[in-house]
Amino acid sequence: MRGKAALVVGLVAGYVLGARAGRDRYEQIRTQAAKVWDQPVVQGQVEKVKAFGVSALKSVPGVVWKGAKSVTGAASGSGTVQERAERAGRAARQSAHEVADVVEDSVDDAKQAEKSATTRARAAKSGSTSSGS
Repeated sequence: MRGKAALVVGLVAGYVLGARAGRDRYEQIRTQAAKVWDQPVVQGQVEKVKAFGVSALKSVPGVVWKGAKSVTGAASGSGTVQERAERAGRAARQSAHEVADVVEDSVDDAKQAEKSATTRARAAKSGSTSSGS
């Protein structure tokens, strides 16, 4: 889905930047793009991306930092090189599981935000349809 959206955006951008039809055609395209951007369905998708980004930004860096400290501490402790490497490996595996759990939670949050945004977009669309008639 993202590939299709990127393709469409790329085609539109290429056409706009490469068009030789002049300023009038550019303005027509820009106006149509603004109309599409302002549609509730598109804004719902924007809200989904924002929600996912916010949830990921809030949680992942702290867990990664904690994991890096754990691995570093395990590797720099006392013991033979092999013992330190084994401790660091165990700490790294544990940290990877913790990061995966946080990312999974972020994905779940994003799915919930997607449902909520889709519901709001549908409500806004049905509201504008019924009020426009």
